[in-house]
Amino acid sequence: MIRGSIVALVTPMTANGEIDWAALDKIVDLHIDKGTDSIVAVGTTGESPTLDYDEHLEVIKAIIKRVDGRIPVIAGTGANSTREAIELTERAAKAGADACLLVAPYYNKPTQEGLYQHFKAIAEAVAIPQILYNVPGRTCSDIKPETVYRLAKIDNIVGIKEATGDLDRARELIANLPADFAVYSGDDATAIELILMGGQGNISVTANVAPAEMAELCRLGLAGEADAARALQQKLMPLHTNLFVEANPIPVKWAMAEMQLIGEGIRLPLTVLSEQYHDLVRTSLREAGII
Repeated sequence: MIRGSIVALVTPMTANGEIDWAALDKIVDLHIDKGTDSIVAVGTTGESPTLDYDEHLEVIKAIIKRVDGRIPVIAGTGANSTREAIELTERAAKAGADACLLVAPYYNKPTQEGLYQHFKAIAEAVAIPQILYNVPGRTCSDIKPETVYRLAKIDNIVGIKEATGDLDRARELIANLPADFAVYSGDDATAIELILMGGQGNISVTANVAPAEMAELCRLGLAGEADAARALQQKLMPLHTNLFVEANPIPVKWAMAEMQLIGEGIRLPLTVLSEQYHDLVRTSLREAGII
């Protein structure tokens, strides 16, 4: 089981929006050096909506190659077309991904039965371990707990990224799912509480700018060291909040550019962080001791 701090890695880009492969290698190495436990390649934070099909797979392959087995790589292979999701998952598995992260189909708004059949079809088509990704604020498609319970009976569906920030739902999931089915937070602001109630880790945006701190936060949470974990969480809370003043990954990419980790490149329809938020994000980095 993959546990701990799992970074939802950005995809670095040049000023004209081309993928910056050298910067990608640099940040992969940074995460391994700083103790990140696993990398999600080409999730939402990695700008999956604006990478074309070939680029999507090229970035996954590049991250797997650079990681070289040092930590697990989870490939983002979800789609609102079941056929496309199967193909992406097949190709990620062939490239050597350790697991795949599959977002709930977006825009077409399937029923709960449709969600069940979608994820079941992918799991039956590709043997790789698969993690569900529930983020209804982006997809308008909510994987209800009763559907998760059905899906958890499929051997290679091994976890869920629950990004609602709803701790009551997380508590219900953890209480009713098998012990070997991982519940991960997908919401930095509430992640430590989810871990302390039995979650297995956090798929994090904040980890892009604070990899060591998020690794320590998750370590403390998994060890049950609640007071120390909450103290560190309080220090990081301005980052958890202010990295979402505009749509993710706009603020986190700007913050990483401010830290000289990557350039400011981002793809339309997303744009560089509005100037009115620069001081706010910069101050959050400073207060967290990052810069």
